[in-house]
Amino acid sequence: MRAQIEVIPCKICGDKSSGIHYGVITCEGCKGFFRRSQQNNARYSCSRQRNCLIDRTNRNRCQHCRLQKCVALGMSRDAVKFGRMSKKQRDSLYAEVQKHQQSLECAGAGAREDNSNMADHNCAYRRGSSAALSDLDDITTLPEGLLFDLPLTPEDAGGEYCNLDMLGGSAGSSSSSQSSPEQSSLDFADGNNSIKHEYQLLHDSGLFSHAIVNPVPESCSLLEIEHIIQSVVKSHIETSQYSTEDLKRLAWSLYSPEETRSHQTKSAEVMWQQCAIHITNAIQYIVEFAKRISGFMDLCQNDQIILLKAGCMDVLLIRMCRAFNPINNTLLFDGKFASPQLFKALGCDDLVSAVFDFAKNLSRIQMSEEEMALFSAAVLLSPDRQWLTDVQKIRKLQDKVYMGLQRCLQKEGVSDEKLAKMVSKLPAMRSICNLHIDKLEFFRLVHPETAFTFPPLYREVFGSEITFPDSTEG
Repeated sequence: MRAQIEVIPCKICGDKSSGIHYGVITCEGCKGFFRRSQQNNARYSCSRQRNCLIDRTNRNRCQHCRLQKCVALGMSRDAVKFGRMSKKQRDSLYAEVQKHQQSLECAGAGAREDNSNMADHNCAYRRGSSAALSDLDDITTLPEGLLFDLPLTPEDAGGEYCNLDMLGGSAGSSSSSQSSPEQSSLDFADGNNSIKHEYQLLHDSGLFSHAIVNPVPESCSLLEIEHIIQSVVKSHIETSQYSTEDLKRLAWSLYSPEETRSHQTKSAEVMWQQCAIHITNAIQYIVEFAKRISGFMDLCQNDQIILLKAGCMDVLLIRMCRAFNPINNTLLFDGKFASPQLFKALGCDDLVSAVFDFAKNLSRIQMSEEEMALFSAAVLLSPDRQWLTDVQKIRKLQDKVYMGLQRCLQKEGVSDEKLAKMVSKLPAMRSICNLHIDKLEFFRLVHPETAFTFPPLYREVFGSEITFPDSTEG
C-alpha cells in the first residue's frame, strides 16, 4: 500500500511523496519541516499577505504559509497512522490512489522502457536538484550514490543554481562592488612576516600540506577579499543550525539526571542510531554552507565531493564550539545541553572525551562568527586532500579565504596570537576524525544490520566497503 500511496504527490508542495506523515500524504521535506516546527514550538511570520504559493520550487520562502498549509490540510502530531485509519478513510485513499495511477498511465503511455525511464529520472532530478537541496531534510532521502553526485553541479542548472533567492535569501551579489577605485587594493607588506609564519603553521599541521613560496602578493585586491569575506560569512550565518539567540535561549536547558540515566541504559545500537541522525542533520547544513561559498560551485564535481567528504567532520567540530557551554561542560544534543556521561551507551568514552575536550579548548579562543566562518571555509577548502583534480584552483580559493581571515583578525590587533591558536587545533581535529572512523568501523563489524539503517548521507560520507545483508532491505 505504501508504494501505491507514493504515486500521489506531496499534498503540501507537490514533490514526490514518501507516504502518510502526521495524517497527510507528504514528501520527506514537508514531513521534516512540520516535525521541526512542532518540536521547536515555532512561531513564524509572513512578510507578504499570508497567501504565499507553496510548491516544490519555493516552499522555503515562507515558513509561515507553509506551516499554515500543513495544518489546513490536516497534518497533526496526534494524527492517526495509515494502519489505524477508519474504513471510510482507507476506501477514500484507495480511490485516490487508483485515480492518480490511471491518470499517470494515460499520460505516460508508450514511455515505459527502462532506458527512457532512467533518462527521464535523471533529467527531472537535475532540474529539481536545487529546489530539493534547498530543503535540508531532502538530502537524506536521495538515492544512495546520488547524495553527492548530482545535487552539487547539475549540468543544466546554469547560473541560477546558487541564486540565494531560491533559498529564501537575497541575491549573492556583493555591495562592495560599488567601492571606489582608490580602495581597490590592499597592501599587506607590513604584515608579511606574521602571515608567512601562520602559513608555515598551516603547512606543519598536516591539513594544509602545500608549500607556499610566496604566500602573500605585494598587493591584493580589497574587492576580492571583501567579496569572499561576505560570501563565507553570509553562508555561515544562513546555514547555522542555531542562531546565537537560540543558543542563548537554550543555554540552561539541561538533561536532568533521570534523562541522562535513561540515555545511559539505551543499547549501543539505539544510541549510535540517534547520534548518526544528529550528525547527519549537521552535515546537511555543512553541505549547504559549502555550496554557498563563492567559488565552490565552480570547482569540478569530483573535487566538490572529495572536499565535502573529507572536510565536513572538521567543519562540524569547529561549529560545535558554538553549542558548547564551558561553565558546566555540556554540549547541545537534540535540543538540550548534555554532559559527556549521557553518551556512555556508545561505548566510545575516549572519543566522547576527546570531542568535549576539543570543544572546551576551541571555545576558549572566543572566535567571532566571522572568524569561525572563514576558519571553517579554509579548513574545508584544503588542497591536500587525496585524489583532487584541480589542486591549484582549490589552493587559490583557500588562499583568498585565508587572506579574508587574516584581515578580520588584523581588525582586532591580535592576528598573530589568535590565528596561531586556531591553527594549533588542526591536529586534534584530524585525530578526532580518525578516531570516529575507527569506532564506526568497529561498530559496523559488530552490528552490520543496525549500521545499514543509518541515514544514507551519514553512510555516504563515512562510507565503508562492508557489504550488508540483503535481509535488512525493506
